[in-house]
Amino acid sequence: MTVKPRIALIVGSTRPTRFADKPAQWMLKQAQARQDMEVELVDLRDHPLPFFSEPASNQRVPSKDSEAVRWQQTIGKFDGYIFVVAEYNHSITGALKNALDQAYTEWNRKPFTAIGYGSVGAGRAIEHLRGIGIELQMVPTRGAVHIGGSDFMAVFPMGGNKSIEDIEAGLLPSTTAALDDLVWWAKATMAARAAAA
Repeated sequence: MTVKPRIALIVGSTRPTRFADKPAQWMLKQAQARQDMEVELVDLRDHPLPFFSEPASNQRVPSKDSEAVRWQQTIGKFDGYIFVVAEYNHSITGALKNALDQAYTEWNRKPFTAIGYGSVGAGRAIEHLRGIGIELQMVPTRGAVHIGGSDFMAVFPMGGNKSIEDIEAGLLPSTTAALDDLVWWAKATMAARAAAA
């Protein structure tokens, strides 16, 4: 019997006026429609992390802050990740960067993909995320989902405020490719971690 990878869909923005919920719910629906993964929404709003202030990463020293430990326990149970990425000044949100920094061993040797949004579909932010992920010994997938340009303006509340289903025809090919890659790498890294244990 093949074990399905457990995937966390991590909402990377905490602002009260965030747009993230719309693409997060759409991506959750796409992932849940598949038979090859189990996916769970993980919202950074539910994890009030302090700014990272531990003596070192938890690779070297166990974290002392109870919220950091709870966050590590939450993400540690997953085999891969889908990040919902807003682009702030050409990079990821401060909340997402802080959440990434609050753990180390829990991210190791696990894959991730992303769905990003903004004028350029969060392309620059997702590239930053990939670099951070590599330093955390993660496996970034080649593909990601980008909601940008006129599609973004069609669904953004200060634009057309349409549902993502109105633009999904253009998103589904990249979504399928990104999730296919995520599952492949999740199964590969699960097997490798099990063999090394």
